[in-house]
Amino acid sequence: MMQLAGHELRDLSELIASCYNTVTCMGAFINQAQDPDLKSMLQRHYPKHIADYNLKVEFVQSNTTPDISKFMPDDLMTKLDNYTTPPVQPVPAGAPRTNAQTHTDREIALAYLLNQKAAAKNYAAAVLECANPHLRTFLENAFLNSSRHSYEVWQYMTERGYYPLSPAPQPDIQMVGSMYEVVPQPATYMGDQEPPQQFLQ
Repeated sequence: MMQLAGHELRDLSELIASCYNTVTCMGAFINQAQDPDLKSMLQRHYPKHIADYNLKVEFVQSNTTPDISKFMPDDLMTKLDNYTTPPVQPVPAGAPRTNAQTHTDREIALAYLLNQKAAAKNYAAAVLECANPHLRTFLENAFLNSSRHSYEVWQYMTERGYYPLSPAPQPDIQMVGSMYEVVPQPATYMGDQEPPQQFLQ
């Protein structure tokens, strides 16, 4: 079997379980989605999550390092023209349903958003503790993928009033900005040389 540190195996075990859940839930979400745009987005993302899951399984089942070159993050999709002002009004207030048999588009999008946000955070934490360089690179790419998928579904939700978006008050921005000054860019110097004098004063 492939050599993994104990902490790497524990992290990988949790990440496999998370991906198992993602693949299972996304299959149901694709079948239940009513909005063609939502369904199309989920269908486009789905193969990447299956590949992600399969590679994780290979890391614990294979005697050799899996070919991680076939897993690269999806491109960052940008749709909104303004990133501080919502394009539509928020949907009316609603409460969680306690007897749901299927999911609405809003519920599907929210579940997928939260899933991908949590996955990205878990990947980032695992990457920082990873010793195996091949596993580390794979998890970095998996982080980018979940980060970009969560961003795309967030944009979808914002476009439909499912997720709040508002600009920060200008006085608050000015207050924070007034607390800092820009540092002049230092001249290039070698690590074994003395830094320029202006940076020693």
